[in-house]
Amino acid sequence: MKSLVSKKKLEFIIEIKRKVMCKKAIILGFTHPEVVKCSQELDVLLNIRK
Repeated sequence: MKSLVSKKKLEFIIEIKRKVMCKKAIILGFTHPEVVKCSQELDVLLNIRK
């Protein structure tokens, strides 16, 4: 059961990180360092999900 909760929590965190990254990209531009950092953090989360 704990595994299911952890997966749901990870999915939630991924979705939040994705939304934050998209908003930053619109405001700052896709190549801004903050957007790149956010993208790298999202990559790590997505790799954990595998």
